[in-house]
Amino acid sequence: MNIQTKASGISVTDAAMKRIAKILSGETGKDALRISVEGGGCSGFSYKFDLVANDRQEDDLVISRDGATVLIDSVSVPYMSGSEVDFVDDLMGQSFQIRNPNAVASCGCGTSFSV
Repeated sequence: MNIQTKASGISVTDAAMKRIAKILSGETGKDALRISVEGGGCSGFSYKFDLVANDRQEDDLVISRDGATVLIDSVSVPYMSGSEVDFVDDLMGQSFQIRNPNAVASCGCGTSFSV
């Protein structure tokens, strides 16, 4: 089951929420994972992941459930509209992945994209 916000269409998978909750439980004082989009990276934009404490802004998109909270700032939301945030654990390793339908190109590492 994914939670999806109606305005942005951004969803976070159960696997991602469980992993975020596990990470936060081991980090004293941290209460959320902030995801943002920044200029830079091989393809023009890159995703940034930060564990934060008491960093919720009034215009943040907030997705909370199962002991986990994801914050996405209002500037990043349009770049991530329709995206799915997932946590993948496979033979290649463990990582958070963002499947972004707005990205027209991405780099090999998967953390950089262009729109």
